[in-house]
Amino acid sequence: MKKKLLLLFVPLLLLLSACLNDPVQDDLLNYSNTEIPKVSELEIQAVEAYDSVSGANYTDDFTMYDTLVDEVIPQYREFIEELEKIEVETDELRALHEDYIKAANTQYNAFAKIVSALEKEDPELIVEANVMLDEARKGMRKYASDIKKLAKEHKVTFEKGEEL
Repeated sequence: MKKKLLLLFVPLLLLLSACLNDPVQDDLLNYSNTEIPKVSELEIQAVEAYDSVSGANYTDDFTMYDTLVDEVIPQYREFIEELEKIEVETDELRALHEDYIKAANTQYNAFAKIVSALEKEDPELIVEANVMLDEARKGMRKYASDIKKLAKEHKVTFEKGEEL
C-alpha cells in the first residue's frame, strides 16, 4: 500500500514542480531585480541633467548646449550601451526589452537633434526633436504598461514604487 501511494505521489510532485517553474517569471524577476537596477541610475542622471536645463528650468541656449554635450548625451549613450548588454532569456520579455531599447534610442536621437538645432540655430529641428521626445515618452509608458501586464500574467508583483 505504501509503495502504491508513494508511486502516485512522485508524479504529482513532478507535475507541481513543473507548474511552479515559470521561465518568464524567473526571467522577469532577474530583469527587474538585478539587470535594470544596474543601468537605471545612468538614465535617471541623464534625464535629470536634461530636465535641469529644459522647460521651466531653461535659461539659455548655451547652457542647454553644454549640458547636453557634456552630460546628457554621454550618460545616455552609456545607458543605452549597458541596456543593450542585458541578456533576456524568454521571448516575451525580450520583445518588451527591445521596445525599451527602441524608446531609449529615440530619446537619445532627440537629444542629439536638439544639439544640432542649437548649433544651426534652427527652430524647426527643435520642433522635430520635441516630437521625438514625445514619441520616446509614449514608448517608455507602453513598455512600463506591458511590463506590468507581463508581471501580472506570471504572478510577479512589484513593491510599491518599485515598478520598472
